[in-house]
Amino acid sequence: MANILIVYGSTTGNTEWVATQLSTQLKEAGHSVETTNASQAKAEGLCVGRDLVLFGCSTWGQDEIELQDDFIPLFQAFDKIEASGVKTGVFGCGDQDYTHFCGAVDAISGKLGDLGAKIVGRGLKINGDPGDATATIKSWGDSVLAAL
Repeated sequence: MANILIVYGSTTGNTEWVATQLSTQLKEAGHSVETTNASQAKAEGLCVGRDLVLFGCSTWGQDEIELQDDFIPLFQAFDKIEASGVKTGVFGCGDQDYTHFCGAVDAISGKLGDLGAKIVGRGLKINGDPGDATATIKSWGDSVLAAL
């Protein structure tokens, strides 16, 4: 049984919904899963003792990548999360009509890579209503499970 943490930042509820779907899938596979809003997460040692940490963040902004408001303070303190060697994954919701579609997924993945995290698979980018992407979410969850 793996010890998994899912941290998400969600304004409209879409990214939170995806976090809940992933949590359910991982729990049904027999793993211990904790899910928390980024506004409640403490950066210091966040990844310590975890087999996998998933980060979910929506993206705002047309001219530049803007992370979801609750996620920004955590992202700014990523150097304290102790991610080196920890398996991580990133997912997010966005609108493909924007220049930086789900750019938060790329920004967070890049920072995790810089910190020495082991990123499992490609980031999951969901356009629009995640309820229309349940098969894609499940497939991504399956790939995360396979990486454990």
